[in-house]
Amino acid sequence: MPFTLPDADRVHPVTLPDGSRHPGTVFLSAVIDHPRITVGDYSYASDFDPPAAEGWAARLAPYLFPMSKDRLSIGRFCQIAHGVRFVTASANHAYDGITSFPFAIFALDKQRMEQPDCRNTIVGHDVWIGYGAIIGPGVRIGNGAIIGAGAVVRRDVPDYAIVTGNPAQVQRLRFSAQDIDRLTRLAWWDWPPDRIAAARPALEAGDITFLAQLAP
Repeated sequence: MPFTLPDADRVHPVTLPDGSRHPGTVFLSAVIDHPRITVGDYSYASDFDPPAAEGWAARLAPYLFPMSKDRLSIGRFCQIAHGVRFVTASANHAYDGITSFPFAIFALDKQRMEQPDCRNTIVGHDVWIGYGAIIGPGVRIGNGAIIGAGAVVRRDVPDYAIVTGNPAQVQRLRFSAQDIDRLTRLAWWDWPPDRIAAARPALEAGDITFLAQLAP
């Protein structure tokens, strides 16, 4: 039987050998309804203690509230492991004075409650974020990047880079600069689902020339 992509609107896209759905993995676009978060199709998160469907936004980005001024954007085909947290700009305190204590919050002083940091956090397409990684505010993670387990990402990550550590450092690029440019132009994640499914052998083999031949 030819391979087909799962329904992008399915909450639990992984079917176990006994035919049941794996409750710890969700397609995020099917469970996140948050005014400050956008997630592309087929991006999933896994958790060994999964929240209820409505709790995934708070699990991944606990400081991003509906009234926050910043946004979290996650592309298509991203893979997010257990324990990953996005510490968004809305978590930051003002510290231009003597103290960083947020007196205004406790006094309901609306004139002093302006969010001091409004940078957006952007995750590209086909990004793998490993177990327990922390993504800091205002970071841009490029397409095809891999974030190692436990990494603390405080700066932008180039396309197709592998980063590890605290603070996260680029260990290497997955492809040459020429091949990264080719992959960026091919943008396979934007192809129709049937073309992506047909391109699975090229994607899994890392054969960029073959992939280019399959482009719409």
